[in-house]
Amino acid sequence: MSCGAGQRFLRAPRRLWSFYRGTEQRHTGTDTGRTVLPLDLSQTLDLDQDLPQTLDLPQDLPQTLDLDQDLSQTPDLLRTSVRPQTSVRPSSSQSGGLNVFDRQMKRRQRQWAAAQSDAAQYDYIREEVGSRVADRVYDVARSFPLALDLGCGRSFIAEHLTKDVVEQFYLTDISPNCLKRLRPSEIPARCVLADEEFLPFKDDTFDLVVSSMSLHWVNDLPGALRQVWRVLKPDGAFIAALPGGDSLYELRCSLQLAQTEREGGFSPHVSPFTAVTDLGQLLGRTGFTLLTVDTDELQVHYPGIMELLSDLQGMGESNCAWNRRSLLHRDTILAAGAVYREMYGNPDGSIPATFDLLYMIGWKPHDSQAKPAKRGSATVSFGDLSKISSTTETR
Repeated sequence: MSCGAGQRFLRAPRRLWSFYRGTEQRHTGTDTGRTVLPLDLSQTLDLDQDLPQTLDLPQDLPQTLDLDQDLSQTPDLLRTSVRPQTSVRPSSSQSGGLNVFDRQMKRRQRQWAAAQSDAAQYDYIREEVGSRVADRVYDVARSFPLALDLGCGRSFIAEHLTKDVVEQFYLTDISPNCLKRLRPSEIPARCVLADEEFLPFKDDTFDLVVSSMSLHWVNDLPGALRQVWRVLKPDGAFIAALPGGDSLYELRCSLQLAQTEREGGFSPHVSPFTAVTDLGQLLGRTGFTLLTVDTDELQVHYPGIMELLSDLQGMGESNCAWNRRSLLHRDTILAAGAVYREMYGNPDGSIPATFDLLYMIGWKPHDSQAKPAKRGSATVSFGDLSKISSTTETR
């Protein structure tokens, strides 16, 4: 397992910076068609205010969307039954593990975000991460007849790949709106409405499984990895990226300090993330071999905290933890903006938002894969290396 780190910078879209002069005022051009959040907020800021209370969403999984071709023509790929999602928070004993996130709320958030007329303006982070996942697919010197994109969103990985690498894609997501508004790709794709935790495919189906910016909202990450391992063919590859570590630590600290000062205590407004040290262990315990885990740091600069919060909502990345508070008081959000700028602000008046991106690659075991030699089978001792070098110099 290898681990490396790098840092790259992005500047938030130009729509956030028009006529920006180092103040908190946000200006958007008339081409966006999106209502902005004014600075003179009401008494409270409802982080879920734009989400409808009810959506006519399918409840039973799996379901298929007739976007390119109906999956009923190839029913041998699908399992006969899949555990349905629940909209009621189960206890830890009932769910068999941690239950941190409200999956129905996350589905509603993604549905709302994908339905906006300017949804493409909020895809800049997903586009960047999707291209990096595609680069890792290109690094594998082989082609994949059948691949699965887990939590594809609007398909940010397939657009960077060619038919020579992946011959056919199956795209899954919990949001029908995402699957109906896919980005163009030359690879034939079929869409399945499915949850990352309950994949409706038979065992040993796919040659490649990829995922980008999706698995950090899964309640049972070890269970999701077992699902991936199950649907992969022997010698199949799993390549994924998700935010983790100290992602958005600036926003987290600013909100905590501001809420503590204004309200006498704080509640979590940024969801918990997976640590990089845990990924390798999870992959190994699941049964993957030839593991690779590496990290990358992506930093995006925004005019102010309101632009950051608005873009997170537009991405469908608002907090959906069960213990979240959907309301932020006006004084708290203004204080958080001041703290953010004072502690982390740039000389030009902008503020950075850091995303720690975790990449993982694992392979399902196969007899053709390289295996470590048995203990005690070595014929040369490390202690003899100095003798070998000295002998070479003498010659």
